[in-house]
Amino acid sequence: MRKTLGWLLSLVVLIGTMGAAGSTAQAATAAEPAAAADIKDQILGIPGMSLIEEKPYPGYRFFVLNYEQPVDHRQPWKGTFKQRLTLLHKDVSRPSVFFTSGYNVNTNPRRSEPTTIIDGNQVSMEYRFFTPSRPDPANWANLDIWQAASDQHRIFTALKKIYKKNWLATGGSKGGMTATYYERFYPRDMDGVVAYVAPNDVVNKEDSAYDRFFAKVGTKECRDRLNAVQREALVRREPLEAKYAAAAAENGWTFTTVGNLDKAYEAVVLDYVWAFWQYSLLADCASLPAAATATDQEIWDSVDAISGFSAYTDQGLETYTPYYYQAGTQLGSPDIKQPHLGNLSRYGYQPPRNFVPRDIPMAFQPGAMADVDKWVRDNAHQMLFVYGQNDPWGAEPFRIGYGARDSYVMIAPGANHGANVAKLLDGEKALATAKILQWAGVAPAAALADAGRAAPLAAPDAELDRRDLEREPQLRP
Repeated sequence: MRKTLGWLLSLVVLIGTMGAAGSTAQAATAAEPAAAADIKDQILGIPGMSLIEEKPYPGYRFFVLNYEQPVDHRQPWKGTFKQRLTLLHKDVSRPSVFFTSGYNVNTNPRRSEPTTIIDGNQVSMEYRFFTPSRPDPANWANLDIWQAASDQHRIFTALKKIYKKNWLATGGSKGGMTATYYERFYPRDMDGVVAYVAPNDVVNKEDSAYDRFFAKVGTKECRDRLNAVQREALVRREPLEAKYAAAAAENGWTFTTVGNLDKAYEAVVLDYVWAFWQYSLLADCASLPAAATATDQEIWDSVDAISGFSAYTDQGLETYTPYYYQAGTQLGSPDIKQPHLGNLSRYGYQPPRNFVPRDIPMAFQPGAMADVDKWVRDNAHQMLFVYGQNDPWGAEPFRIGYGARDSYVMIAPGANHGANVAKLLDGEKALATAKILQWAGVAPAAALADAGRAAPLAAPDAELDRRDLEREPQLRP
């Protein structure tokens, strides 16, 4: 300390000889701290990061970005592609949420539920091979869950230098699966995971859990009503396929990938019951037509509203080619028996191979999901899985075992594929909210002392918090 004071005194004397004016200017400059770089400049200072656009939003900065990624993380010298992501910037002093839908990224400002709870920043990643985040040429062998997790790891590693507080990973459905796989392969990156309605098809050929689900979901009256409409759509195949052909001509739909209009028609009809429970509620049963007295148009309208006749056209399948590819190579897909259809079905549940262009090779890897399932059971740490009671995808959920720590599986009563923390019973909702705050490092003292006092930190925002529920394709083996 004495040496330091002596050095400073000598420096003051030396500066004093430079004149009063110069001394004043130098002192003022020394007293002013360096201004922090604008957040956009900091982000664009990351090697490989480029700006697509910035969109204004009150209280935030919102950026749509590209990030240069290796096509193959195991062999990064073999080329790169641009992966699209968005950043909802609140403040570098706040924790961050890493969100993915598992599909395309939404380029409008949105806030996931964990982001609202912790009042933080949000990074949203477009899943590799969903256009425009697709290598060219596309080697589909590079589309797997480890490569996608490695995409997230590189983005996190780059942004963690700016956003140094805690991070959580989240997503719903395929996004919930993605967050889980990321945690499995890079368990040191995140401080917590909130996975919503994440399917876990461990053994692809064993799907009896789904049959048990459909035998008891909702009420018998509702199940019978749904089954009757579905059966009637196959009984009236000829007139309804004529409507389908007319709609195809009007909309320019083609059926090269699935094979023909008849296969596409049946695939849509066989989705009907599943899709109802995925997106609708028990109360919606009252709006279903009575099959025996319904007109052809009423049957058509109901199937179209719930399953969507565009789904298995070339145009409808194109966006989801990466999804069907993954279903047929790693993720697996559920099968269900539908005995009420009798011999009316000509093709049964068609495999994902039928929904992917034939020039893309596919081979199933049965060990991929078993590996993740075992890891979660044995190693889950600060992970929360939320499911909807009436959501078919919850029939085969993730489960936690004796090796898991501070991890939970919760079920929202009566909820569908849109289940979230807010729809849980009060006690579980409070516990889940408290854990999310705790994992993010922002839990108020009151919430730490009593989970019942935990509440989201951000004020509600109808636009930011709007849930753009992805109308996902039905996965079938």
